[in-house]
Order: sequence, then structure tokens, then C-alpha cells
Amino acid sequence: MPGLVVFGRRWAIGSDDFVLPGAFELSLRVLWWIGILVLYAVHKGQFNCPGGGLLHSYLLVLLVLLAAIICALSALVYVSMQGTISNPGPRKSLPKLLYTRLLLYLPEFIWAIVGAVWVSDSSLQCEKTVINAVLGTVIASWVIIIFTIIGVLIVFDPLGGKKTFYLTDGVNRNLESSQSGQLLFNVKNTATRVWEKRIRLMCCCIVQDDDHRVAFTSIAELFRNYFSDTDLVPSDIAAGLILLHQEQDKMESCPKEPEEVLCHSPSSLVTDGLDIELENAAHYMLFAAAAYGWPYYIYTNPFTALCKLNGDCCGSRPTDSDITGSDRHNFHFGSILKITGLQYRDFIHISFHNKIYEIPFFVALDHKKEAIVVAVRGTLSFEDILTDLSADCEDLTLEDVLENGFGITQAANYIYQKLINDGILNQAFTIAPEYKLVIVGHSLGGGTASILAIMLRNSFPTLKCYAFSPPGGLLSKTLADYTKHFIVSVILGKDLVARLSMPNMEDLKRRIVRIVANCNRPKYQILLRGCWYEVFGGDPDNFPTELDGRNQDALTQPLLAEESLMVHRSPSYNALDGESHLHSPPQYPHLYLPGKIIHIVEESSSKRLCSSDIKYTASWSNETVFSSILISPKMITDHMPDVVLNALNSFSACSAEQRPVRP
Repeated sequence: MPGLVVFGRRWAIGSDDFVLPGAFELSLRVLWWIGILVLYAVHKGQFNCPGGGLLHSYLLVLLVLLAAIICALSALVYVSMQGTISNPGPRKSLPKLLYTRLLLYLPEFIWAIVGAVWVSDSSLQCEKTVINAVLGTVIASWVIIIFTIIGVLIVFDPLGGKKTFYLTDGVNRNLESSQSGQLLFNVKNTATRVWEKRIRLMCCCIVQDDDHRVAFTSIAELFRNYFSDTDLVPSDIAAGLILLHQEQDKMESCPKEPEEVLCHSPSSLVTDGLDIELENAAHYMLFAAAAYGWPYYIYTNPFTALCKLNGDCCGSRPTDSDITGSDRHNFHFGSILKITGLQYRDFIHISFHNKIYEIPFFVALDHKKEAIVVAVRGTLSFEDILTDLSADCEDLTLEDVLENGFGITQAANYIYQKLINDGILNQAFTIAPEYKLVIVGHSLGGGTASILAIMLRNSFPTLKCYAFSPPGGLLSKTLADYTKHFIVSVILGKDLVARLSMPNMEDLKRRIVRIVANCNRPKYQILLRGCWYEVFGGDPDNFPTELDGRNQDALTQPLLAEESLMVHRSPSYNALDGESHLHSPPQYPHLYLPGKIIHIVEESSSKRLCSSDIKYTASWSNETVFSSILISPKMITDHMPDVVLNALNSFSACSAEQRPVRP
């Protein structure tokens, strides 16, 4: 688990991470050595050509060098296979072996240069087979060296040379007067700057203004706080997710607790309400999906979308005053028309303008449901991602939403100002005064639509909001209960975003730390068996743990490489001691999904060569079902708008009597 410490600094790789890449290189080196040996044996005594003496010496030295590298790699792989994730003791000799292996790169680099010079010599008249073999050897050497340099850059930890301290919230320190406190302050600032540089690099293609800089700093502090108290390397997290997924699958095979699903009889009024809401949700999900524009339309119609859009790009369109933002070739608006099936005249306002805290939306007349629909786009750009991540975890009241803003609330406030101050809603209700107001959105759009609905509720008491796959950490308990009168959230399966909140992320981190710290299998076995399980299925592995065998003192020790530099235990390790973390004060307030929640779950799947038949069940659910992140390959796909739409359409295809509803 601890990050490997070599050359006096920590790296983002563990001492047990050399098994798989080392075994791969070892197999290549063995085949390479055998090939050179066969080449040398076949052509032995035939090096009388010009340059043949140098070739003879080159092949001999290369054989010896490859043999030394094979021995070093074998020892490196063997030692890396020892121990477990949380027990690096049997691997304590690995840094010395790693130094030896890295030292062998120097003669290999020199010999690669010698080979390149020899091959490029135009005076060579040796056998063509020998020249090609040496050329292949030179190319292979340079490829391995280049990939090694890339690997070093990937596992380089900019904070690896810093001494990091962790303080609990209950400890008061004067950072200005305390030397250790000042060091902590400097390290935190350095960590924030490192994360900020990473985010800036990822967003280098967008124009950056003051809003972006504030968002970069806020997101950097969020990542710094989340990752500051663990010594997990990426492969540890992967192993932890694999173990959690298999553990979760074993638990799902057991009977579910009664409180997991709100019970109701098929003939109850609740079921009737569910049928109506499922029908409405399937209808309005089209608008939420249409807000994504041409990327969604092309994604769902890859073979015909471009032809259809090109045919309409020169057609008539609303006046320029009806559209804001860029829509080259009319692709966005053309896609919205195709998806919704509306006419040009049905659109009141369309905004493709996209900046941080300012996301696209459109307002249209839905004559089928007699509604004025405000559809808000979900995450589709770097600006949208920054809006997602720059939300503070605060316990907001209704007054906070109406008066202040953070992340998604700022995006909702932007749309609110457009709808009210620019008279867009007045224009819509002037055209259709008897229509009701409906606000819809998916993902970020669902969260924004929910906040927007709260803002507009006082002015439009009959409004309705459908939030598809909204972010989980959105509203306080009081505010979530308030929205149950006018907001319906639709969640599909194990959707990650619907469970994404800081308390849930902290809980996931604690679960990963606990399960990898107590699994007594080597990491490479966990990864190999996990990949097999994810690809080919089968029964989950019953990995044994040492949880019962470890004493209490061992359980309470933080797993950090620089343990001697810690002045206090990290709060994230509270879950490892005897007391439940539920008794400790929460670091973040618990936030919930908006409104009433419809949870759609896959009941069965019949996959064939050319088709797949998936059946779903739906039920009213409650916020406690989404209080933990579920690990599954479907945690991402269940969030995709086309998958959500298909699931909702599957209910519309059934009659009311045949529609599956979970008891």
C-alpha cells in the first residue's frame, strides 16, 4: 500500500506493482535473448564481412547484457510478488533490485547507440538477415527505453519529496508561530498548487478568466483534501474497487433488507402515481436528451445522423434573436428538432452559450402535454466539468438557494436571470397562457433544473421538475423533503453520479482502505482474478482477510510511508479502529437527491449475438438507498442519457397491466 520510496522521494507506484509489467518485459527479453543466440549460433564464423568484427562483439556483449537484465528482472518480479498490499516487509529488498535494473539501462543505452551507428554505416556488406536483426534489436532497445521514460513520468509524484503532516479538526494550532504548523501550511499550499497546475493543464484548450481561476483553486483544494490522508497508489485503488465489487456481488445474492424498497401493493394509489410519472418521465427525457444537441444525436444514430443533419443545415430556422451562442451549420438546433419532433415555431428561446456556471438550455412549447418546457443540458464540456466540481459541500437552506450560490446553484441562477429578467417565460406564457411549466435536465442539467425549480416555485406554484440522474450531494434533508411536492428524480440502476457526494466519497475511501489493508492475497492475484471476473463473469472470489487475526493496535495504525513524520492520525482511518465512524462527527454534511425518487433496476438481461433483451422494474425509493457508492461496470453506463431513455421507453412499451413494478 505505501508508495515506493527510491532516490529519496515517494513515487506513485507500490513495491508490488512490478509483477505484471516486469513479467511482460521479462517475456520479451527472453524471446529477444533466444533470437539473438540463434542468430549468433547460425552465423558463427561468418563475420568476415566489412564491419563483421564489430558485429561479432556487438552480439556477444548484447547476449551478456540481456542475460544480466533477465536475471535482474526475474529477481525484481519474484520479490514484487511477495507479501500483501499492506505488508510490504517481504519486499524490503526491492529498491536495491530496482537500482540494479535501472543501472543496466546505462550500458543498454550505450549499446543501442552503437548498434544504431553500426546499422547506419553505408559501407556494411554483411548478410542482409544479420543487418535486419541488428536493426530490430536497436529499435526494440529504443522502444523499451522510451516507454521506461514515459513510465517514470507517469509515476512521478510532485509531492513525493515533501514531508506531510495530518491534523485532526479537533486540534487547534497557531500556524504562524508553530514551526511544524508552518511546514504543514506550506505543504498544503504546495499540494493545492500541484493540483491546480494539473487542472489547468487538462483545461488548457479553454479560455481562462477570473471565474476559471477561482474554480481551479476550489477544485484543487477539494482534491488535495480528499487525497491528503492516504498513501494509496492507483493500483491499490483498482484492487480495492475489484474487491469491493466482488464483495458487493456476494451481498446482492443474499435476501435484501425490507427497508431497501418502499413496499406497496400493485393496486395501490402509489403504483398508479408511479405509472403516470414513468410515462411523463419517458416523454420529458427526450427533451433532456435533446439538450445535448448534435453529439447525442450522432452518438445514438451513428450511421444516418450526419446525412440527416446535412440535409437540414440549410433549411429555415428561427430568427437570430431566438438563439444565443454558436451553432455552426445549424447542427445543434437541427438535432434538437430531430430528437423532440417539434417544429421551428415551438421554440421560444435556445441558448448554446457555454461558460463556467453558464450552461446551455432551451425553452419550447410541448403541445402534447400542454407544457412550457425548460430543458437544461448536462455535462458536455470542460466548462461543465468545472461547474460540477466547484460545488462546495454545504448544508443549504431555501434562503441560501434563493440568495447565494455555489457551482450548480450559480448555473441555475444564470438561467433564472435569463428566464425572468429577459422576459423569456413571460413571452412563453403570453403565447400559451394555459400551459404548465415543466423543467427537465439530465446529470448536471438535472441538478441545475432542480435548483432552478426551487427558485421558480414561488412564482409558479404548479411547476413540475423531472431530474434525470442528478448529482447525489445536492440538497439538505429539509430542502430535499420540501422538493418532494414538485420534483421527481429518476435514477437508473447503480448510477455513480446519483450517489456522488463527499460523504459517500469519504465512505468509499474508508471501505477501500479497510478491504485492501486486510486482504492477505498479493495484489497481482487480485488484479488478474478481478479482470477475469469483470470480463468473463463467474462466481466472486472469496478472498480471505486478516481482519480477525490482527490485533487492535495494528488496526489503528495509519498505512503511510512516512509514518514517523505524522503528528496526528488521519481522520479517514477512524473507520479502522474499534469505534464506529458513525459516532465521530461527520467531516461533511449529508446531502440528498431532490424530490421523490423513482429507482429503475435491471431485472433480467437476455443477451444474444445480435440483440439484447433487458427488462426493468421500477419503484418509489428513498434517499437512504443512495447513501453508498456501488461498484459495478454499469455505474457509468447507467448514467448515460440514451440508456436512461431506453429504460424509460421499455415501460412505455408495456401496458399498464403488464408493466413490471417491484413489490
